[in-house]
Amino acid sequence: MKNLLIVYHTGGVKTGNMAAAVERGARSEGSVNVIVKRCADAGPEDVLAADALILGTPENFGYMSGMMKDFLERVFYACEGKVNGRPYALFVGAGQDGSGAVNSVERIVTGLRLRQVHAPIIGLKDLTKEITDNCEQLGAALAAGLALGVF
Repeated sequence: MKNLLIVYHTGGVKTGNMAAAVERGARSEGSVNVIVKRCADAGPEDVLAADALILGTPENFGYMSGMMKDFLERVFYACEGKVNGRPYALFVGAGQDGSGAVNSVERIVTGLRLRQVHAPIIGLKDLTKEITDNCEQLGAALAAGLALGVF
């Protein structure tokens, strides 16, 4: 069975709701093991065991959250060269435009040689039904891709 790891941080409600929608969509594919962890609880062993990752962060001061940065710093050297080509996607709960958070995560995962398989989903200001639907579809798409061997 393939493993899909969803790692996120939230200090409020929006990014947590986005993560819940991603998880809902991912769990719609019964043949994929979905693991959901907060950044503080996830480590290199989780990343190494995952066949794909979905990362979620709020936009803090035009950057990823400090907890997401901490997670990525803790896993980087332990996973460097061992996860090349693994698919990943990103969602951001943003108050401005989200681009700084997206760029900061992308710089780090590029060093891990992860392969982006979906454009980042950015939830600007208020969380709309369209954004939660997009998050749910993201989870479902990555899980289905794993189940079908696309990724």
